[in-house]
Amino acid sequence: MDRTSPVPLYFQLSQQLEAAIEHGELTPGSLLGNEIELARRLGLSRPTVRQAIQALVDKGLLVRRRGVGTQVVHSQVKRPLELSSLYDDLAGAGQRPATAVLVNRLEPAPARVAAALGVPEGAEVRYVERLRSAHDEPMARLRNHLPADLLEPATEQLEETGLYRLLRAAGVTLHSARQTVGARAAAREEAELLGEEPGAPLLTMERTTYDDTGRAVEFGSHIYRASRYAFDFQLLVRG
Repeated sequence: MDRTSPVPLYFQLSQQLEAAIEHGELTPGSLLGNEIELARRLGLSRPTVRQAIQALVDKGLLVRRRGVGTQVVHSQVKRPLELSSLYDDLAGAGQRPATAVLVNRLEPAPARVAAALGVPEGAEVRYVERLRSAHDEPMARLRNHLPADLLEPATEQLEETGLYRLLRAAGVTLHSARQTVGARAAAREEAELLGEEPGAPLLTMERTTYDDTGRAVEFGSHIYRASRYAFDFQLLVRG
């Protein structure tokens, strides 16, 4: 700790603990010990340690368990805003992705989906709804619509790999996408599905993906647990 720095000690400690979690030095399930012990070991006041721990609890990196203590949970997945799939992002982060297919069927396209895919309203489209988990912990609910003639994925395939991998395997060249990111509170049904409390913050993402001919090949409407997931932006300054 740099006691001469203008950066508060609690923030320095929370940053060091977060780095240790991200780099695997503090593994999921590790116990930090109680605040009194940590304060004594680090030469800090108990309020300073409590504030640092609370900052990481708020980020979803630590959890306080009654009778157990403060425990490390799996680090938050940070997804770059690029044309990639959640399955690949989780696999790349070493998060062991798993999928439960909730719906896999053909259905008439609602107006919003039809507009995104460039098909007539009521035209038949493929609708796929999945629950994506990592380390047996729910992360996101994924809803995707595709042109009916594009892909006929078996439920077993959707459980084993990502949708974009299946599209590429079918010869579809993913070229670009239009994407909108937002946030809202979880409805009761969504909270129950994702293991959150009703009203918990959710990240939302809508994406229309195009192939190399300019055809819309997928419209996705997804929700993510804000406590476990973040979108990562890189901004460039223009003079």
